[in-house]
Amino acid sequence: MTNSLGGLFRARRQEAAGQALLARGLRLVGDHLAERGEAPGPGGTRLVRAIGGYAGALARPSADPFDALLRVGERALEAGGQGAPELALGVADTAVEIRRRSKGAWRLRGLALDRLGREAEALECYERCLELGAEAAGEVARRVDTLRRRRACLEEAAALFPGAAGTPLVQAGRPTAVTAAEFAAFVRARLSERGPDDPAVRRLLALHAVHRRLLERSVLSDPLLGGAEPVGVTGLRRLLAGRTVCLVSGAPAVAGGTLGGLIDGYDVVVRCDAFRIRAEGTGERTGLHAVTLRGDTPWEGPAWTRPAGIRLVFGDPAAAWRRALRQRLAAGAQEHVGDATLRRPLGDPALLGEDDWDAGTSTAFTVLRLLDFLDVTPRLDLIGFDGGGTLRPREAAWVRNRATHVDDRTMRTALR
Repeated sequence: MTNSLGGLFRARRQEAAGQALLARGLRLVGDHLAERGEAPGPGGTRLVRAIGGYAGALARPSADPFDALLRVGERALEAGGQGAPELALGVADTAVEIRRRSKGAWRLRGLALDRLGREAEALECYERCLELGAEAAGEVARRVDTLRRRRACLEEAAALFPGAAGTPLVQAGRPTAVTAAEFAAFVRARLSERGPDDPAVRRLLALHAVHRRLLERSVLSDPLLGGAEPVGVTGLRRLLAGRTVCLVSGAPAVAGGTLGGLIDGYDVVVRCDAFRIRAEGTGERTGLHAVTLRGDTPWEGPAWTRPAGIRLVFGDPAAAWRRALRQRLAAGAQEHVGDATLRRPLGDPALLGEDDWDAGTSTAFTVLRLLDFLDVTPRLDLIGFDGGGTLRPREAAWVRNRATHVDDRTMRTALR
């Protein structure tokens, strides 16, 4: 009898503790909504609905609100926005306390930590999820492999330059939480010190390129990319090799002219930002559309629904870039979309690495400099930029210094 009563009391204490934790989860989401408000877009709407579903499950004695709690954390990560990863982590911590052997709780905790850049902790959560026999073992196992390979890149990079000045990559034998910007700064510092011909520097550049690809690997399999095929530097070279290219300005002189036949004569027509097509003036085709996101500011231009063979989206930080791809890419509107290796080509040390160009660089110059660097097009012309067009003064000077021919009649400036 005593044992039975003891077991009953323990069960009731555990039940009471679980109810308290579930109530704590509701306070977490309530505080988030009070402080941050609803995240914009469909993701924000789904988050609010998930919170309502969780509150409703708590109010029904026969319901099990645990799954509803996990759904809140998942919807928070989908919605994004300020405070979303922290909310998901708080939800996951609560869920883990309630059920220590919940695969879903450990997976959610790993995802939240991953989003916050706390990779070592995220890796431990993913490994715990696998130990428990996660049903999504393939997905989680791939992420574990990615994080382990990224850690190996940092370890080898640090071993190449023991005691080097700058951001330490490894402390006490374990990789630190190094951001992409910090690793890039480390690479630039070593490149400046030793030059590109140093074998250790060449190996470091290769490691940085691998690390950068791994950094965005999970995004490339995202089903929300509008059905487009992600392409990196190599893929873009392949798509443009041997083809004539023109970059068309959105200047009124071009839009109101009669250059459509000339423009459509190129293999690839490049247009930028919120371009407009007038059949008589600017041609009818778009082979490549480039657009720039400015910091965390949401894209306020029209949706990217105009057909384009390739769409390149430039932007920093990475989180805002990822959100824009998910929210703005329209299914069927593009065949290829630039991956993270093309997210910031000018300042990326594994690509151009030209730090002189700031975040305000025009989209037209960014895509032009990228195409010039790739050097696979037999003809690279600008149309409508003879007077600067949408280029900034320093950018226009760069074009003038490298121009091989200028035709005032057709407003064409040739770089090849």
